[in-house]
Amino acid sequence: MMYFAHEMSRAALMPLRMATDAQSKLLRHPLSPLSHLPGARSIASAYGVFGDLTRRYPKPAFNLHTTICDGEQVDISETIIKRKPFAQLKHFQRCVSRPDDPKLLIVAPLSGHFASLLRGTVREMLPDHDVYITDWRDACRVPLSAGDFGLDDYIDYVIDFIEELGPDTHVLAVCQPVVPVLAATALMAEDKNPATPRSLALMSGPIDGRIDPTAPCELATKHNLAWFRRNLVHPVPAPYPGAMRKVYPGFLQLTGFVNMNFDRHVDAYRGLFKSMRDKEVEKIRRHREFYDEYLAVMDLPATYYLDTIQRVFQEFHLARGCFMHRGRKVNPAAIEKTALMTIEGEKDDISSPGQTRAAHKLCVNIPDARRLHHLQEGVGHYGVFNGSQWRESIAPRLKTFIRQA
Repeated sequence: MMYFAHEMSRAALMPLRMATDAQSKLLRHPLSPLSHLPGARSIASAYGVFGDLTRRYPKPAFNLHTTICDGEQVDISETIIKRKPFAQLKHFQRCVSRPDDPKLLIVAPLSGHFASLLRGTVREMLPDHDVYITDWRDACRVPLSAGDFGLDDYIDYVIDFIEELGPDTHVLAVCQPVVPVLAATALMAEDKNPATPRSLALMSGPIDGRIDPTAPCELATKHNLAWFRRNLVHPVPAPYPGAMRKVYPGFLQLTGFVNMNFDRHVDAYRGLFKSMRDKEVEKIRRHREFYDEYLAVMDLPATYYLDTIQRVFQEFHLARGCFMHRGRKVNPAAIEKTALMTIEGEKDDISSPGQTRAAHKLCVNIPDARRLHHLQEGVGHYGVFNGSQWRESIAPRLKTFIRQA
């Protein structure tokens, strides 16, 4: 009922949003007499903020049309090379082919935001790599006929995508996927799969959530699994294609994200009001560029969500050496030839320092010469894979690591 009530409230707000949008234009237009009334600009700005807070945010585009190779600008085209019910494998194909550039699969998180959240990650790797990314689908748009999707299915998808790219593929897992990607690599290594990744970079994820638990980790252990199933899992309402599929709704995940830094978001929208009132176009653009991405959220399949809560955040299966995939024990010690890099942010409040580095203790048979850990000072979770510190400090180290693998 919660999902249905959420949709009804959004529908009920639509006429009000349309009315305030029209009034905002009347209060702003230089030919309108209303625009010359005292306080008109402030009222129009308040209407504008209301519109931003209540509108629907669709899946964002990557909008990566060019990159620089050897000092020259080259065009980029997005190509879907494999489609599956819950994800597609996207290729950022450069118009100039350089066979010596490493193949890089970026495994995007399936944790509420779309893969475009990693736009900055992709942009920085494009000049020197042949880049692919997992583009996960919004579960409310996957029909029931497509079947269920759990953590084991996630691992199967990762293996399938790596095999699609073939040998000598390098893999970068950002945040949530570090556990299933490490599990997939271990299974492939144990099977002597020729497509086993040449290198594996794990970035800011919960390999061992017992280390310095953050707020999300504490929430997972505060309640039993039945509480999550009862309070956070809801059926998708009509007329979505995935009607009646049980999901963890994106709007609930977004509520959690916002509450973690509530004051910061309040200040951001106060700033938006002032920028609209004072016609600061560039500040408005920067605000909307961020929040168009941040407020666009997707639903997660319920089975996958509950699997992750139980096996990763409550019982720590991988860290404890009892992680199973379809009845088979996952053994990270089987990884011998894949180079391993872990990356963390000093101020990460989602996956605290140490949680990702724990992968090195599990992968005991990787030679020391093929291991690397990097802790970036002064950055939080988002800053590890986006922003100036990512571009100037983290990405150069990652590129060198991949080249030397």
